[in-house]
Amino acid sequence: MKDYQPLPEHKFTFGLWTVGNPGRDPFGEPTRMRIAATAIVEKLAELGVYGVNLHDNDLVPIDATLAERDRIVREFKEALDDHGMVVPMATTNLFADPVFKDGAFTSADARVRAFALQKTMKAMDLGAELGAETYVFWGGREGAEVDAGGNALDGLARFRDALNFLCEYSKDQGYGYRFALEPKPNEPRGDIYLPTRRLYDRLH
Repeated sequence: MKDYQPLPEHKFTFGLWTVGNPGRDPFGEPTRMRIAATAIVEKLAELGVYGVNLHDNDLVPIDATLAERDRIVREFKEALDDHGMVVPMATTNLFADPVFKDGAFTSADARVRAFALQKTMKAMDLGAELGAETYVFWGGREGAEVDAGGNALDGLARFRDALNFLCEYSKDQGYGYRFALEPKPNEPRGDIYLPTRRLYDRLH
């Protein structure tokens, strides 16, 4: 078994949202207590993990004050330093808040799109503060439940404009992020924009 013992140099990473998952599903409330991000870092370090990845609100609650945000981030950074851990990747939660029920970057509501951009820029600031080099975009709420639910060309154009804007923000701030897209077939949208296997099946 020693041959399979994970070591930091193997660069295994875990998302805070995986280890700290409260056990909620579409039909039930959380079944587990919330685990502090600092405790997750400590436990993963014991297991030989290299780093942790996070959505903005995995670490900082969406309703946190600026003072609370700064305290949480300071304590998290101290835990990372104390245990020799890093944050290679960060992303934004653009799916949990009810405001994103009809999309984030692709929403037909300009106010929602503006909020999504502002939220993402703040999350990019957070990721850069923690040393993240890769920024991931998962469009889980981008799409429609039925094809007639929205104009896909308009939605994709809004998605493109958002990514272009955020690319410029990353460059202007000197973050040097590498952007990554996380397309999936249909999670949670029935017809998600930028799908993977499902799009291939339709074209063939």
